[in-house]
Amino acid sequence: MKYCLILVFAILSLKVSAQQKQFSTDDNGKFIYYEVVETGTGKDSLMLRAKAFVDAYKKTIKKISNTDTSITAKGITVIDKTVLVASHPSGEVSYNMTFEAREKKYRFWLTDFKYIPYARDRYSNYVPTTNIGTPLEQTPGKLSAGAWKDILESAYNKTAKLAENFKKALATNQTEKLKKKIETISTKKW
Repeated sequence: MKYCLILVFAILSLKVSAQQKQFSTDDNGKFIYYEVVETGTGKDSLMLRAKAFVDAYKKTIKKISNTDTSITAKGITVIDKTVLVASHPSGEVSYNMTFEAREKKYRFWLTDFKYIPYARDRYSNYVPTTNIGTPLEQTPGKLSAGAWKDILESAYNKTAKLAENFKKALATNQTEKLKKKIETISTKKW
């Protein structure tokens, strides 16, 4: 009976670990995160909201070009490595983001994922070790396969979180920012 329970737990743990989310591949064999979303909002409003989202994330997403129906941008996300309680950046993943809007629907995709590892410099800051990124589709050797699997999983999770934030921004009208009343401080009154 004891061995049957251990066997059942082992099989369940293998099933749970095998159900991890992964990137899809496009026609060229590159990883891609692609979504088409139906909405009740017009094309112009969707474009304004997408521009506002890219402007809000200006530290990590840089706009390359935009037309009246599309936006192309480059972005970077930092991959963290956690050991017990402490966490530090292990590298960054760069990607290309494309957004296209039509009347009452839009699509966006993130592709061309490249990983650049970080290392400590002499000032104890984590900095990129090289300017050339390794595509996430390229599988490493057996020695670093476990670390690469963690990088892929973290990259997918960060990409999915960015996509959820993007969809929330396009679903709500956040382009009209509330103007805060500037309060002047008088030194004459106590």
